[in-house]
Amino acid sequence: MPRRVNAGSIVTIATTLIATAATLQAVVEPATATSSGQTASTGCDSAAVGFTPVLQLDLPDKAGYLNETPPYSLDRTAEIGPNFDRVGYCVELNGPDGPQWVWTAMEPFTSDARRIGLPTRPGEIVRQRVGELDVRSNVAGVTNGTGQTGYLEMWPNQYQERASTQVANASPITFDADDSPTAPLGYGAFQVAQIGASRPSTLAAKQVFAINTFTETETSTLSLGIGTNLSGQPDWTFANNASRYSQRRFTAYVRTAVVALTESPQDRQLFPRDASGGSTVPVAGRITDSRVRRVQLRVSSNGKTDTYTSSARSFRFTPRIRAGLQEYTFELRASGPGFDRVVASRDGVVSGDVYVVQGQSNAEAAKYNGAANGEESPYLRSFGSPSPDGAISGADRVWHYATGDVTSQSGSVGQWAIRMGRRIVETYQVPVALINGAHGGRAISFFQRNDTNPDDLDTNYGRLRQRLAAAGVISQVRGVLWYQGESDNDNAPVHIAGFTSLLQDWRTDFGRDIPGGSRYYVYQIRTAPCGNTTAMSLREAQRQLGDSAGVTVLSTTGLSGHDGCHYGYLGGYREMGDHTFAVLARDLYGGPSAGVAPPNPASVSASGSQLVVQLRSTDPLTVDAGAAADFRVEGVAVTVSSVAYQPGGKLVLTLSGPAAGATALTYHGHIGAGPWITNATGTGLLAFTVPITPPAT
Repeated sequence: MPRRVNAGSIVTIATTLIATAATLQAVVEPATATSSGQTASTGCDSAAVGFTPVLQLDLPDKAGYLNETPPYSLDRTAEIGPNFDRVGYCVELNGPDGPQWVWTAMEPFTSDARRIGLPTRPGEIVRQRVGELDVRSNVAGVTNGTGQTGYLEMWPNQYQERASTQVANASPITFDADDSPTAPLGYGAFQVAQIGASRPSTLAAKQVFAINTFTETETSTLSLGIGTNLSGQPDWTFANNASRYSQRRFTAYVRTAVVALTESPQDRQLFPRDASGGSTVPVAGRITDSRVRRVQLRVSSNGKTDTYTSSARSFRFTPRIRAGLQEYTFELRASGPGFDRVVASRDGVVSGDVYVVQGQSNAEAAKYNGAANGEESPYLRSFGSPSPDGAISGADRVWHYATGDVTSQSGSVGQWAIRMGRRIVETYQVPVALINGAHGGRAISFFQRNDTNPDDLDTNYGRLRQRLAAAGVISQVRGVLWYQGESDNDNAPVHIAGFTSLLQDWRTDFGRDIPGGSRYYVYQIRTAPCGNTTAMSLREAQRQLGDSAGVTVLSTTGLSGHDGCHYGYLGGYREMGDHTFAVLARDLYGGPSAGVAPPNPASVSASGSQLVVQLRSTDPLTVDAGAAADFRVEGVAVTVSSVAYQPGGKLVLTLSGPAAGATALTYHGHIGAGPWITNATGTGLLAFTVPITPPAT
């Protein structure tokens, strides 16, 4: 059954909607008999006009299909191959409530007919939105209609209630339209739900149908139903009710394609913008049906439609879209004498910028303490899932809305990344894609590339690299943001060697630094390890990366919502997102520079009973009362009594005694709330250990 296992084991999508070139099939007409079986009539026959039955199965009350192909009485998948442009399902039940049936059809979620049936083998995972959902049923509570939005959950795995948050109004504590498959196999779900097209939405998520428990043991009764279960788990999980029905028939259909697509966007896809302020979005393919005399592409946004037409058997359109806060719809029609059909429709396509977030748990940045982020936007996107399970991550090849509060889910990017992205969207009116590959509690060795197989799904680097490549953005990443080091336990040489290797691989795979601005950003960690603010070797080495590695170092002091390891949203990840935005705005968008750079010492000198820290920037700083407690003078038994800022970028520290014999000054910060030393944006003074030059005498 759906055991509640490791909350980090999450799943996602099976196949990309970007069609790949495939062997073109002959047109397959609907038929009632083939060499692979006989099609029985269904209650959906009138709704399924124009569709071809491909799979049919009279479901037993107990199955046990794990790693086996179900015993379909009809199987035309080999005959159909990739030659379809819509998928349909009919589920029929007959029991105490009389005959029940439901028909639903949708845009394809796979280009392989073998994947439209019950998923019974590892990696056969579909977890995604689908558009153009049509539903007809005789069951109360199911919303009949066309052009709806659907959500699919199809896998052989066990699963848990934990929600991805991709579905508006779904529950994280019940089994419903938004659950999370986990790594262990052996329960199984095949579900279609009706959901709101947007997030947030006023519509409640509702089941269209569900078939569960088919990969559990042969002694486990199937759990299934049409519509939402009102007396148990909404998606019929644990219903164990198959034996109450005398008929349990499942039939899968396709609509035979008349055009074979080789290039097209996905729903919600973000295309990286180019130097001209937009993106080219290719749509290409070949006409495969003699009835079709022409194809027409309509690209619509904000009430305007551009039309492109071709009568060639092979066609390729290259429309341009603008990088701005507007979504584009792509509709491809095929027509001929007495024939007209929409063969593909893609919604929510945008042009914008791409950022990678990577590191440990403070890069995952889930809702650890307190408030949810509340900053999500329809113009913040992500691709795939940062699941640590290679099979789960590898199955998710779909664009999602970026979400901030949960980890390891489709579209998870973290709270500070959501805040940063939202600020970019609102300030510079450009959509943003955030791809998060973080994994909590891991040393820097965990993040290294397998140079013999860079796309190795058993490695963190390979999972992230595959996602970026599948999204089509790997060479167009605008910035990489790195927060990691607590698990390296203040071992600076190991950390720096690992980061240097990682940075070299990033520059090889993601592209070199862009002219005029830094592309790689490193957060100086707050503690090394968690709970320790006095160990300084690793943090000082991170501070020096800005000089030795050509990266920009970001500060994490000045954030009061800190618990010794992680941050709350208010006073923590929210402000971290603001500080990061300010730096990216300066470097990449021409934003202001005053009060943006983290305060960073250039030198420390001594004079009598004072030390003077000369900062690299002359930006004015605010010094809170009590901030002197975070300084430590090395080489002599004196303490810092007070700290004051002087114009010209100086911190003047008054000591409890003469500085004679002092060799270095350390600023280590502290756990929790202030007092702090901050600049105009609230960014705190970087932690440091700097020699006193010349040594105090």
